[in-house]
Formats: sequence, C-alpha cells, structure tokens
Amino acid sequence: MALKQPESMDTVIYFTRRTIEPKGHIIAWTDKKECPECKKALMGKPVEKGKIKIRALEYVCPGCGYTESKAEHEASLNISALYTCPECDKEGEATGIFKRKTYQGASSYIVECEHCGVKIPVTKRMKEPKKKK
Repeated sequence: MALKQPESMDTVIYFTRRTIEPKGHIIAWTDKKECPECKKALMGKPVEKGKIKIRALEYVCPGCGYTESKAEHEASLNISALYTCPECDKEGEATGIFKRKTYQGASSYIVECEHCGVKIPVTKRMKEPKKKK
C-alpha cells in the first residue's frame, strides 16, 4: 500500500503524532480533498481577513468558490496512519474512516493493525482510554 507522509501541513486537515501505552506509537493524518467542481485546488476552511475561520461549518475551494458542508465533506475523507502496534510490536500502516467514535470511553479515530487485527485508537489530545479491570 505504501502510504505517503505529508510534506507540508498545508496539504492536511488533521495531523498527530502519539505514543500508545504500553509500547507503541502512531503518526496519523488526513489529506485535504481536491475540489469536486474545478479539480484544481484543495478544499479548505474559509479564509476571512487573511485568517482561517477555525469553527467554520463549511469547506470552500479557494479556486472556484465551491462550498461543501462540514459534515458532508468530512464523511468523504479517510485517516491514514503509520504505527507500531502496542500488542504485536510490528510496524504497519492502515487507513480508516475520518469519523470519531467512542472507544473505551474516549472519543477517537480507529485504525486496525494489519498483522494482529487489534483496534488502535487515535484519541483526542490528553485523553486516555479507560483501562479494563
């Protein structure tokens, strides 16, 4: 499959680099989508007065001005990840749906290990999954 890591933060919507307890790490990102209308520019959040509108509810093409709602746009995206599995200790790469789900009590994107099939959560910052008793 050979995932290609992003060269610039200008081409991604989401990027994170995390350690996974007890032994593992993950680098995950979501690439920006090409405009479905003009196919010349990457869709992004609207820019007002030179600043990106962070809590915008739509994505806009800077080339042609095409607008897509946030929910519709993010439903069509995938998260890509390079990881070292905390269970089997093997390196791998995976893709998953760019939608947060609740996993062990924490809101997270989920990718599966290609070797052992264990689910690897990419949680929100500073959020730890609940431990099994």
